[in-house]
Amino acid sequence: MTYAIIKVAGKQYRVREGERLLVDRLHEDDGATFSPAVLLVGGEGEPVIAPGDVKVTARVLGAAKGPKIRIGKYKKRTGYRRHTGFRASLTQIEIESIGGKRAAESKKREEKAAPEEKAAAPEKPKAAAAKPDTTAAGVPEAYAEMTIAEIKGAAGAWSNDELAAALEFEQEHAKRKGAIAVLESAIAEAEGAS
Repeated sequence: MTYAIIKVAGKQYRVREGERLLVDRLHEDDGATFSPAVLLVGGEGEPVIAPGDVKVTARVLGAAKGPKIRIGKYKKRTGYRRHTGFRASLTQIEIESIGGKRAAESKKREEKAAPEEKAAAPEKPKAAAAKPDTTAAGVPEAYAEMTIAEIKGAAGAWSNDELAAALEFEQEHAKRKGAIAVLESAIAEAEGAS
């Protein structure tokens, strides 16, 4: 079964196995599992309405707070102003299984189906991922530690090769939009000046 529509605390949600979602606060302990009411199951073939034999299992991951909503009251010419706020109490849940099939079993089946993809991409050590190699040819010194404002100030003094190397480094490793924009504009100015 590809998806199910469940009812939790009076609201309906379209869910898949392994999906995490925030629902209104539940009076369940962290790590507890429960079975919400199933309204519809679909995906493989025609949807089944109100299935009696399909069971959805969900696990409570923990409590969370929703975004803060600011509320203001105002009456003109009287000086009346009141401000208050509200944050909803929510619970994060994870859908473990739909129809008795465990999400872990389906993940194992997916891993067996595509072993070539994992073999093709070698894993990088975590230490290398945390600190990218800035010793590439042409990248200015201590570039990885620079903020966007520092890059903007220093980019005018860099050569075209350094700018191109910094842009290539940024696109491969950091992917900071502001830094990419600064470097592209500096390259455009350098090309316009020459």
